[in-house]
Amino acid sequence: MQEDSSKNITDYYKHLSLFWTDIMHLMSSKPQALTSIGPMRAFATNSKKVTTELIEINEDLIGFNEYLTEYYKQLASAWEVAQKKVNLKAPEVPQDVEQIEAFKRIWIDIFDNHFTDLFDSKEFGENYGKLVSKELELTKHWNNITNVILQSANLPSKEEIDEVYKEMHSLKKRVGKLELELKKKEMSKK
Repeated sequence: MQEDSSKNITDYYKHLSLFWTDIMHLMSSKPQALTSIGPMRAFATNSKKVTTELIEINEDLIGFNEYLTEYYKQLASAWEVAQKKVNLKAPEVPQDVEQIEAFKRIWIDIFDNHFTDLFDSKEFGENYGKLVSKELELTKHWNNITNVILQSANLPSKEEIDEVYKEMHSLKKRVGKLELELKKKEMSKK
């Protein structure tokens, strides 16, 4: 019931946000309606893309937080059960070095087995996969927003900068090879 209510609220705000961004988009597409120029005009024109990405980020962030909460619940539960087992196996406080070493071995064995079981479980794997998937979705949205902002400011996108870096790396390697060949020729002349 509460999930239905929060979904309705989310849909309402999503609809409201898109309505206002549509209004802004219509205004920015008319030169006489919006007097901004240059990058701000470009940004106003692209503001609908940014708003849409922000709405999608919020939806993905809700899912990410759910999976992250479940992830920590699973870890905490495994820790709690393992610690209880350790407490039952070694209830007395160790008094000498041998007892401390025995306690450490018990603690390591129980925790190792318990966390290995957790990490091998289907539930943990599914939740962790969903968590990573949501994290990648969030990264994608942030990259899209960054590209819109860079494009609005007439700056190169991340992909364009990466291409320049690749070319620079390639040129650096070629220059290094040429310098090495030149040194070899100079050494052979001597």
